[in-house]
Amino acid sequence: MTDTADRRAGRGHLSSIDMLPDEADDDLAWAIEQLRDRTMPQTAIVGEFNKRLADRGIAGVSKSAFSRWAVRKAIQFRKLDEVRHITSEIVGDLGADGADQVTVAVAEMLKVAIYELLEKGTADSKGVMEMARALTSVVSAQKTSHEHRRRLEERVAAQMEQAGDKLEQVATERGMTAETAAQIRRDVLGLRI
Repeated sequence: MTDTADRRAGRGHLSSIDMLPDEADDDLAWAIEQLRDRTMPQTAIVGEFNKRLADRGIAGVSKSAFSRWAVRKAIQFRKLDEVRHITSEIVGDLGADGADQVTVAVAEMLKVAIYELLEKGTADSKGVMEMARALTSVVSAQKTSHEHRRRLEERVAAQMEQAGDKLEQVATERGMTAETAAQIRRDVLGLRI
C-alpha cells in the first residue's frame, strides 16, 4: 500500500467543526437536530449555529465547512434510516420472536467484527474493551428479552386460566352443563380442564 493510500485510510484533516471546543456540543446537537428535521434551510441553520457559537465566545464556521459537514451528516442519516428500515422489516417478518432473533444476529455480527479487528491487528486495547462491553450488553439484552417473554407468557397463561374458570362459573350459573362449559373453555380459550 502506498503512502497516499495510507493517508486516505485514516481520518484525514480535521474540519473547523471537528475542532470546536466541548462547549459547542449543545450547539452541534441543535444543528444536527435541525438538519435531521429538515424544517429549516441549511443557510438559516448555519446562521443560527454561528450566532449560538458567538454567544459562547466561540468563532463561527464558514458556510462551506458547515455544508461539507452537513453532507456527511445527511449520508449518516440515510444509512441509519436504511438500517432502521431493514431492521423493522426483519423484525416484522420474524413475528413475536423477531426481537430475540435480531439480538442474536447483532451479537453474531459484533463477534465477527471483533474477530476481524483482531485478525487485521488494527484494534487497540481501548477498541477491544469497548467492543467487549458492547457484546456483554447484547448478551445481557438477549437474557433480559428471554426472561421478559417467559414472564409475559406465564402471566398470559394465568390470565387465560382465570378467564376459563370465570367462564365455567358463569356458564354453570346460566344453567349450562359442566360438559358444555368445559367444551366452551376448550373451544374458545384453548384450555384443557
